[in-house]
Amino acid sequence: MTTDSIENSFISINPPELRFQFELEKQTFCDLKVLNKTENFVAFKVKTTSPKKYFVRPNTGVIHSWDSCIIRVTLQAQQEYPPDMQSKDKFLIQTTALDPNSDVDDLPPDTFNKNSGKLTEELKLKVVYVSPTSPGGSTRYDTTKKSAQKLDAYSNQPLQHLKEERDVAVRQTRQLQQELDMLKRRRSRSDPGFSFTFAMFVGFIGVLFGLLLNLSLSSPPTQ
Repeated sequence: MTTDSIENSFISINPPELRFQFELEKQTFCDLKVLNKTENFVAFKVKTTSPKKYFVRPNTGVIHSWDSCIIRVTLQAQQEYPPDMQSKDKFLIQTTALDPNSDVDDLPPDTFNKNSGKLTEELKLKVVYVSPTSPGGSTRYDTTKKSAQKLDAYSNQPLQHLKEERDVAVRQTRQLQQELDMLKRRRSRSDPGFSFTFAMFVGFIGVLFGLLLNLSLSSPPTQ
């Protein structure tokens, strides 16, 4: 069980960890409320171990005395589930007090440098992924079930492809049969006796018809 916030001598942060409702291919976010507990201006800077996965705004700024601000951390859409729905990502928030006459819109590069002689403090936050169907967290069963559903969808694709091929073969067979019947009728009207060339042509159509019919019958039945 975690407390409602974490803090150092400059600020307090609520909540004390970043919790994201994790869904595949869907962007989600978590808001952090940062409170300045002092009578001084406090500058902050947000760092993460996975900068390509998260979008932080603002990632740096200044909070006036006794004031607060909201930092929104957005998790970019992900293409796969992490192992056991556990995240190894971490966030670090650096803080330091500023002189009242500082230009808050143009902080010097060494603002958060510990060797600059100014007091700089840090707070670490971990990342927690939770399932949208279980607000308190997810279980291994949830992850396994979703993975199995994806696997079933992929395994049904070859069967669907074979069914489509069989349907095409059946339609082509029917079309050839209709053309053969029509050709026979035309030939009968023009010459009652079949020539050798016409007989060869009919034989070829018959062989092709048999191959297509065999293909349609050899395809696995749909479930």
